[in-house]
Amino acid sequence: MKTIRRLLYRDIVASVMFVALAFLSLFFFIDLVEALDSVGRSGRDVSLALQTAALQLPGHFYELFPIAVLIGTIFSLARMAQSSEFTILRTGGLGPGRALRLLATLGLAFGVLTFVVGDYVAPAAERQAALLQARASGGIRLGANGAWLKERRGAPGGERSISVNVAGATATGALAGIRVFEFDGDGRLLTRIDAVEGRVDKDGTWTLIDALVARWPLPRAAGETRVLIERVPLLHWPSTLDADVVAAAVLPVGSMTTLELWRYSAHLSDQEQAAQSHLVRFWRKALYPLACLVMVALALPFAYLHARGGSVSLKVFGGILLGISFVLLNNLSGHIATLRAWTPWIAAAAPSGLYLLLSMAAFAWLVRYR
Repeated sequence: MKTIRRLLYRDIVASVMFVALAFLSLFFFIDLVEALDSVGRSGRDVSLALQTAALQLPGHFYELFPIAVLIGTIFSLARMAQSSEFTILRTGGLGPGRALRLLATLGLAFGVLTFVVGDYVAPAAERQAALLQARASGGIRLGANGAWLKERRGAPGGERSISVNVAGATATGALAGIRVFEFDGDGRLLTRIDAVEGRVDKDGTWTLIDALVARWPLPRAAGETRVLIERVPLLHWPSTLDADVVAAAVLPVGSMTTLELWRYSAHLSDQEQAAQSHLVRFWRKALYPLACLVMVALALPFAYLHARGGSVSLKVFGGILLGISFVLLNNLSGHIATLRAWTPWIAAAAPSGLYLLLSMAAFAWLVRYR
């Protein structure tokens, strides 16, 4: 059994890694060509283009590895079936159940690798790429409306609602164009703070530089109608919006780990903000490593096809189509779940569950009738 396991695993792993390397080479070339288009603008050079393209490789590996698992496993099993190696293994005692268990174990190992890259390597590389782009372009702009954050806090006069708008980030990593609006329980504006830039400490305290603070009088302050305005060179503003929440709102979504997505989704739900899209992303990211197991299950029926039922290249082409259809369905289900407010975990698990059922049905039919 150890010999069979070693033979299968060595052949499949080599094929999968070769396909993954081919995919990464292709996407590195595409990203490099796109990055070279901006060389010479805002001080960008070839080294920056190379670094940016290289830092995008972990993200591409995370997204493409399940497809590489499918194509590589199909290629390996179809080649073994065509050369009658798999038939010999079946004759030597490799039954359908044992073959399924062997490939399931390998699929779980691929899933662990996908999780490690997607939760540790890719987010760190995405953050570093965003910082490089910020340094080259002089900062990060978050569109016309910027990024909005909300929090609620208790006060002696009742609950306060606070909305924070961040226009972007500077080349040094500080927040730029900060606006803070504080409202009372009835929706009346109490305080507005405008700061040129600022930073968020680990304890949630915001250090705002060159802040302009405007305070409106409380309703109970009879006869007081003046708006008090003062400029504070350095303002320490306590908040429950810590650095992780701010980073989730400012940096690209791809820079967030599974745990950070869950925490940010919980924060949005607590503040009564729209959290559906982030919940869908969380469940897709949490369940995505299991796609490797589904891809291995999809490839297994190809080993039981008749050797003359098609060449290896035709079967690999079929695997590519299966992989593309899985990615399309996975992305489509996520977008529809966001628009139609479907249950996030069901929408994230549905494509994998559907393809797993199809693969098991095809496997059972081939074992029984072929």
